[in-house]
Amino acid sequence: MSMQQGPEILFWLKFAAVFLLPIAVEAYFCGCFNGAVIVSKYILRDDVRNHGSGNAGLTNFYRTFGGPLTLAVILTDVIKAIVAIWLGVLWLGQIPNGDVLAKYWAGLFCLLGHMFPCMFHFKGGKGILSGGTIAIMIDWRIALVVWGGFILLAVLTKYVSLGSLWAGASFPFISWYCYPCWQIVILAFLLGGLVTWGHRANIRRLLNGTENKFSLHKKKE
Repeated sequence: MSMQQGPEILFWLKFAAVFLLPIAVEAYFCGCFNGAVIVSKYILRDDVRNHGSGNAGLTNFYRTFGGPLTLAVILTDVIKAIVAIWLGVLWLGQIPNGDVLAKYWAGLFCLLGHMFPCMFHFKGGKGILSGGTIAIMIDWRIALVVWGGFILLAVLTKYVSLGSLWAGASFPFISWYCYPCWQIVILAFLLGGLVTWGHRANIRRLLNGTENKFSLHKKKE
């Protein structure tokens, strides 16, 4: 190791400890507040993960329970993503151009918390609603591509999962276009990859022709 590399490595270690680690922790625990699990388990006393696809997400909650409490699920998953991003920007935004990095970094760990919540045995949702909120918080151009494709595919095909796959797959590429910075691109591919990976079972069902179409009517068991 050269004499110049030592101070540089020390700087990045200090940067990670002072800025990146606190943001990762707060964003992860924000993400852990899974709306579908909280509402179903503690209000309805009937864990959504015991029904339908077993997923702790908005679609499975609506198909299983329906009703006005679906709005509580939506608000929980939206607000936690907003808080995670806001706190990240508040902490990292004090350095030059740190706000964009903070949004992607906090978004990644918020999504990890949503999909793998430690207080719910690491069994959470697939991250579409929270991920969509993160996209809106990052950049309106990214949100337009992600949400535009999602809505178009979901409405035309009635497959929410197909729209979700578009969201996960398109997110890193539109991020690359808007922010051609290698740190941002890596985080964008991790975020989009998480969403896509979370829908791997849906991909199999789509290929097999067994995927359920979305309906406004609550599914009867």
